Order: sequence, then C-alpha cells, then structure tokens
Amino acid sequence: MIENIFLTIFLLLAFYYGFFLIKIYLGLNKLPQSLVNNTPSEFISIIVPFRNEAKNILTTLSNLSNQNYPPGKYEIIFVDDSSTDNSLHLLEHAIRKENVSVFSVPKEYSINAHKKRAIRFGIEKSRGEIIVTTDADCIHSKDWLKNLLKFMDGETGFISGPVEFIESSNYFGKMQRLEFAGLVITGAGLIGTGKPIICNAANIAYRKKAFLDVGGFTYQMSLSSGDDELLMQKIHSDTGYKIKFALDKNAIVLTTTNPTLKDFYHQRKRWASKGLFYGDNLLLLKLIIIFLFYLSLIIQPLLGFILSAKFFLTFLFSVLVKISIEYSVLKKGIGLLFDLKMIKPFFITETLQIPYILVSGFMGMFGNFVWKDRKIRR
Repeated sequence: MIENIFLTIFLLLAFYYGFFLIKIYLGLNKLPQSLVNNTPSEFISIIVPFRNEAKNILTTLSNLSNQNYPPGKYEIIFVDDSSTDNSLHLLEHAIRKENVSVFSVPKEYSINAHKKRAIRFGIEKSRGEIIVTTDADCIHSKDWLKNLLKFMDGETGFISGPVEFIESSNYFGKMQRLEFAGLVITGAGLIGTGKPIICNAANIAYRKKAFLDVGGFTYQMSLSSGDDELLMQKIHSDTGYKIKFALDKNAIVLTTTNPTLKDFYHQRKRWASKGLFYGDNLLLLKLIIIFLFYLSLIIQPLLGFILSAKFFLTFLFSVLVKISIEYSVLKKGIGLLFDLKMIKPFFITETLQIPYILVSGFMGMFGNFVWKDRKIRR
C-alpha cells in the first residue's frame, strides 16, 4: 500500500515537471518580436551599482558611454557600494562626458540590501522615466541599449534582457555557461506564458513610474537579493503593465563564469535565497513541487534497493522525462539566442545539476553566503 502511494507520487511529480517544461517550450514561441526601429521618446537612466570592480569599471564606462544611442537621451549613473579597492578613484578620474555621474551609497541606507540600496539611491538621483540596470562586470556591445529598448512601448512596464556567460576554455566554465543559458531560457519561456518568474538584473529595463507604483524596493529591503525577480513579479501582479523578454541576440549582455566551485555555490545560494519571498503562494507551491521532483531523483534509486525494483522503473521514467524535454527546451532557446555549440556538455551538466539544485536550494533558504567579499546574512 505505502509502496504504491510512493510510486504514484513519483509519477505525478515527473508528469508535473514535464508539463512545466512543455509550458516553457510553448512560451518561447509566444514571445513578441521587437518593434522595428522603435526608440522610446522617454529619457533613459542606466544605473550601474558596483563594489570592488577596479579591473572592469573602466571597460564598462567606455562601453556604456559609446552606445549607438542619442547621447542627449540617456545618462549613466554609477553607484559605489562601499568599495574597498580603487574602483571609485579610477572611475572619478576617467569620466569625461556630461551624461555620466558617480555617487556613493549613504551610510544610513539599509545594511542588508547592499545592491538594492545602491540601485534605489541611483533611481533617486536619476532623471530618466525609464530605468535600465546592469552590472559593472558585464560587457555591452555598442548596440545593446538600442536593441533592448526596442521592446519598450507605452503598454510595457518591465523588460527582461538576455545575459550570457563568455565562452570558457575549461569544462567547468562550459557547464556553467550551459546551465546559466538554461536559466535565461526558462525565464524567457515563463514570460511568454504570462507568468514571469525569473530574470537577471544585469540586463533589465523598467518604467520609473511602475517602480514607484509598487513601492520600489520597500517590501524587500531586508533581503540581500531580489532587485530583479521580485520587482518584476510585483509589477506584473500590481500594475497593468506588460512584462516582455528582449528576444534579440543584439540585446545580450556578456559576463564571466565563476572561477571556482565555491564562488559558483555562493552565487546560486544567493539567488535561491529570495525564493521563499515570492509573493504568490501558488507560485511558491509550484517551486516546492519542482524541488520535490529533484529530491525524488535521489530517493527513488535508494528505495529501489531497499523496497522494490519498481522504483527503478519510476526513476528511469523520471530521468527520461527530465532529459528529453529539457534538451528540447534548451535546443529551442539556444537556437533563438545563443550558439548551439554550448549544448555539448548537456549530459554531464544534467547529472551534476540534481545535487547542486538540492543543496543550493536548501542552503539558500537557511544559510548565509558570501557576495562581493562580504558575508551576507539571509
């Protein structure tokens, strides 16, 4: 009796996960194309929070200052979040254009929400009606801003842009590149379904009015993360604005992979830490079910040895569902945005993904993590 109950639960989890993946695949087909030659009439403010980015900050300044976009229609605001290196000094002595400014976060701002407090301070200093945020360690093509904002029209309140890891020569970097592409593709597909959940603050744009209408970051200033996904979800649920994904290879922002397994772990742990603070209880339930599916991939073979060989059959079915549909989704999304060669380490990445999701997901809910040389309390 108990054996049959567990077998049924495992099958239901597999069917649910397969259905979830199919929705993402279909959502990719529903993503709107950009409006040709559409340039918003509103003034744009690009906000770049940074901490200890001495090796990247001047490249970022150069890339953003030389965008193929009318110089009089955008400004760049760098916000220093208590850097301990000379990145602030380098930046202050390199600024040559009137539309570039740099500020430091006041000490009285929230202690926990490091990145959000920098973005919030930048928004307070901004003149733009449309806010664009990116990271100081990213690489931007000269047509990035133009192609990202092609998706902004009067009905749109938030745009999630694509982010890609730079191609790596080592296998760990290649696996990170594929796994990260999977996150971007998942976020894009979910936006296509009308259920935006995932995005990345390295490449987003939103209306300042929408930001203010939902109370800015007020509801999440106790969290160290969430300046992207939680804001997008709030704009989706509390306003009438549309959420879009910038389905354009020319709107991609590039960034580097994590150099060590420890850095990778802490990054993913930080991202997972905001999951319990999603405002939609139904969404939270769905994420828990997906987590349980991954957990079942560990439990099923164990029960196969302990209780019955039937659990090996449900395990095989679960793995086939996961691998076959995930491969189809990845191939579809990578074909739309990235280089299909990045799918090569698929099978080893699939295998290692299971324990990593379980560990980072669990520890993200209960543990602390390190970010930008700071130990962050969840």
